[in-house]
Amino acid sequence: MPPKDYYETLAVERGATQQQIKSAYRKLAVRFHPDRNPGDKGAEGRFKEAAAAYAVLSDPQKRQGYDRFGHRGVTGGDFGGFDPTVFGDFADILGDFFGFGGRRPRGSGQPGADLRYELVISLEEAAFGAEKSLRIPRLETCETCGGDGSAEGARASTCVSCGGAGQVQFSQGFFTVARPCPRCRGEGRVITDPCKSCRGEGRRERQRLIEVTIPAGVDDGSRLRLRGEGEHGRRGGPTGDLYIDIGVEEHEIFQRQGAHTLARVDLSYAQAVLGTTIEVPTLHGEVTLDVPPGTQHGVEFRLPGKGIPRLNDRGRGDHLVYAVIKVPAPKDLDEEHLELLRQLADKEGKSVRDDKRVLDRVRDLFG
Repeated sequence: MPPKDYYETLAVERGATQQQIKSAYRKLAVRFHPDRNPGDKGAEGRFKEAAAAYAVLSDPQKRQGYDRFGHRGVTGGDFGGFDPTVFGDFADILGDFFGFGGRRPRGSGQPGADLRYELVISLEEAAFGAEKSLRIPRLETCETCGGDGSAEGARASTCVSCGGAGQVQFSQGFFTVARPCPRCRGEGRVITDPCKSCRGEGRRERQRLIEVTIPAGVDDGSRLRLRGEGEHGRRGGPTGDLYIDIGVEEHEIFQRQGAHTLARVDLSYAQAVLGTTIEVPTLHGEVTLDVPPGTQHGVEFRLPGKGIPRLNDRGRGDHLVYAVIKVPAPKDLDEEHLELLRQLADKEGKSVRDDKRVLDRVRDLFG
């Protein structure tokens, strides 16, 4: 049977770019890899076909010969011309998915884990910033053994399973797969006389007090990153980071809308009609607000610059005040108030309920 066309094998056009060829090959390699299809000879064959096609089409010189003369233009024909050096590119194509992420240098450490801390602050702290002291539990390098894991005077021995490489290899047909050594967990060495303080781990849990500066203007859901404040790495590996997730408490008076603060001000009917001057609270203290005559329910008053500072020194938001016309309950009015309201209604030519017995029952109902 004549060999299958390489472009057809990878399901790409003849004018496909190198990136398209690489992407197509990766999909096929992941799908038909022997690790995912143990014992499936058909999948193994498809995997070999894809690898052979990629070995040719990923090489500009070989691809040019193949485009001009077909399989005869590739030295050795079909699978006989398969170039095993193509697998050197697997780390770039498949990453660490099948163990091709590269061989870890002997003795190299493992990076420490990143940590996350949830911090709840007040709206005032979010607006103006704050200094916080946080007690963070984390794994730190053992002071007794210096992170080595061995007792004083002792030394770790080379792992006999991997010979110190940290990886073991096994063959799958023509293909060699590398895996972290299960005996030494990829370190290439074994602790024979462990440190009594950390029991060979090389790290111990400690409580660390960290001073954190909360910048002015942070919002609910903001995240701060403190580099190097996570867990220490093993065997000299790099330290992880600490991520602080910010939560902002609801305020008793104000609501937040980005850099703006929102509040309401209750006005009586007389104040709304005649106008008034009142003091309203803001995050920056009380501010005098002039309410013009004839103010309607829901009208917005804007106090520029009385809101929340924007991050990166981009000014401050505004404080928005919404007028709420407060209607008193009948039980809160005496007869004089009621009489004035009747006169007002009469003046406006509006009909109102004028049943004193009803009003008495209302007062009795509300106490």
